[in-house]
Amino acid sequence: MTSSISEGLPTRQVKANHLSFCVEERGPENGEPIVFVMGLGCQMTFWPEALLETFAQQGYRVIRFDNRDVGLSEKVSSHIRVDTRLAFFKHKLGIRFRTAYSLHDMAQDLACLIDALGYDNVHVVGISMGGMIAQLLAATYPDRVRSLNLLMTSTNAPNLPPPDFKVLLRFATMKPAGHDEETAVQRWLEFWQVVSSPEHEVDLAEVEARVRLGYQRSYCPAGTLRHMHAILASGSLKPYSKKIKAPTLVLHGRDDPLLKPICGRAVARAIGHAHFEELARMGHDLPAPLLPRIAAMIQHNCEIYQRLAQVRQSA
Repeated sequence: MTSSISEGLPTRQVKANHLSFCVEERGPENGEPIVFVMGLGCQMTFWPEALLETFAQQGYRVIRFDNRDVGLSEKVSSHIRVDTRLAFFKHKLGIRFRTAYSLHDMAQDLACLIDALGYDNVHVVGISMGGMIAQLLAATYPDRVRSLNLLMTSTNAPNLPPPDFKVLLRFATMKPAGHDEETAVQRWLEFWQVVSSPEHEVDLAEVEARVRLGYQRSYCPAGTLRHMHAILASGSLKPYSKKIKAPTLVLHGRDDPLLKPICGRAVARAIGHAHFEELARMGHDLPAPLLPRIAAMIQHNCEIYQRLAQVRQSA
């Protein structure tokens, strides 16, 4: 079954880990496969087209997909009820609790999806929650990952600092819940304005258009909440991050108010061999002026794997 998103590229439903995932592929079929893993509650359409096209034009086979519970991928039903405030405090105390699924399950989704697409291994780019999923994939399925590229993510350790006060205040003062398009879009835009990169000109009309596309494509606030619960229930990823062997790049915005820069540094320290870059004037988003630099650093990390593979073949 195929469908299309605003860019007009075909998508298809792929069965993996007993669920159906919406997948889009672009670039030469025989290119180096690179999979982009999106963050909490965000559909694959939130990846900047300029970033994806850069890799497609460089000859990569570019793959993006909707995580479970968002977009056009399968939604998960569960009888388990979770008090989000209590879950947050349990996470901070290091107490595990039951929820519909964990980040470990989402990493298994990704491993099974790689298999279903016919690849032995791929380059992985994960952002925010997607970066946590990518860490677990690289730690528990090391043979599936050629290179690991982590953007604005965390080890999810309980002792890491919470978001900036301005972010917490925005959560506390958001307008009452409403599920019509205008209310939902406005709520998302208010949140985006708090976490976005400072000092970078942004096409607000383009941002709003992308948010509206997401709403019209699939609106599932319950899925976003289950993503949040999965993060809180999974606990610290540090023991897993230490097992990662793939060439790893960690990029983090110096002005990220949601996941502080110390979160990115914690990831790099846990992995040990990771290359860490902190980008000035970058928040918890991917501003257009920084995309060429971000793409170049990711491509360099992918090439490290390719050089190591050539050395192993010639040995």
